[in-house]
Amino acid sequence: MNARLNSDLLEATRLTRAGQLFEATALIQRALRGAAAPDVAADTGAASRTAEPPIEGHCRVIDTGPFVAGTEPPDAPPDHLHGPGAPTGEHTFAPPPPRFGAALREKLFKFRSPAPAFEPIVPERVPDAVPDGARFITGSYTNPAGTRSYKLYVPSAYRGQALPLIVMLHGCTQNPDDFAAGTRMNEQAEKQPCLVLYPAQSAHANGSKCWNWFKPSDQRADAGEPSLIAGMTREVAASFNVDPRRIYVAGLSAGGAMATTMAMTYADIYAAAGIHSGLPHATAHDLPSALAAMQGNAAPARRGTTRADTGRPAVRAIPIIVFHGDRDATVHPRNGEQVIVQFASSEARACERPETDANPRVNVERGQVPNGRAYTRTTYHHASGSPHVEQWTIHGAGHAWSGGSTRGTYTDPRGPDATAEMLRFFFAHSLDEISARNTASPE
Repeated sequence: MNARLNSDLLEATRLTRAGQLFEATALIQRALRGAAAPDVAADTGAASRTAEPPIEGHCRVIDTGPFVAGTEPPDAPPDHLHGPGAPTGEHTFAPPPPRFGAALREKLFKFRSPAPAFEPIVPERVPDAVPDGARFITGSYTNPAGTRSYKLYVPSAYRGQALPLIVMLHGCTQNPDDFAAGTRMNEQAEKQPCLVLYPAQSAHANGSKCWNWFKPSDQRADAGEPSLIAGMTREVAASFNVDPRRIYVAGLSAGGAMATTMAMTYADIYAAAGIHSGLPHATAHDLPSALAAMQGNAAPARRGTTRADTGRPAVRAIPIIVFHGDRDATVHPRNGEQVIVQFASSEARACERPETDANPRVNVERGQVPNGRAYTRTTYHHASGSPHVEQWTIHGAGHAWSGGSTRGTYTDPRGPDATAEMLRFFFAHSLDEISARNTASPE
């Protein structure tokens, strides 16, 4: 981060604490666009008159439940692609689009602790059809950190037998219905029977409905939002016949960042994690450092967990699968690399060996979706030989769920199917298998 940007972000923090929110937002917008920052107070009126759409789209509701739907959808986000009219040569990352300012304004307004409010849903459209015998039900969970609503998909094949549970954490401005539609995880749950839990972030906790991954109070076990998500997971697992060895967590963007935190702080619950367009655990501690991390300017990620940064004793590093578009202008692709640093063993990381030096613990393959995007898939193997980390780089993709459906926001149907690949990776791992492996060959 250059000196001017750093100075502007510090000034924006001061303005926020002073209650001058519009001034702070205007200053951050100019800083991110690379423009010199004039007198912020002089532009207060313009900032207050500007109503830009949020960063990640419109929340759509498909079933009645206790959470609030979003506002009108924005225009489609820019997709920084290769091809006619697209940038050529080396990858460059343009400043975030103007709509970024609206999201920052929302975060500045709602930079507060979780509230225990229970939010009734306001239906916006006719619910999508649920297969005969399946259910998409609503509920809520409360603990001292607050209250969060959720939706739970129970597949038609469920007859009381033990099934895996997938916990899906949506991105900013999304809700469970939107995320379910975009990722098509419920459709996969019909093909490969599993229960799917969609926690809903509260607008009282964050105005853009982002999980507060950048707040130290929400980066520890047994406190804040991690305790709510973990408690909700346990409650659903106890209410249904969930196989406790096969519980997994995944997320997109802010949800992906929170999924890394869940993987680090509750490795005794989750057998594997899926991170799409997310960030490493505890890479930020406030709004300015969150913006720096999203731009790819965060300090190098630390590997592993300790009692100091999670509130619990260090435990095993869980298997993880990471997806990130190499043209993501919202969360810089460098963050995907940093997630790998946290979860892959140092011996296995390909970046620490010359390309000419064979590494039997790393496998790289390249492919392309028919009439779609090219990708590079890198698999890092544990010392035992089992795959421990998968990294998918989607070439030409922006900030969107790879292979998703246009029925949801922030999806890229042209990419490989992240949902199907995550389930494949998840179901190859269980808590029993991982515990036995780590006992036999600790790292």
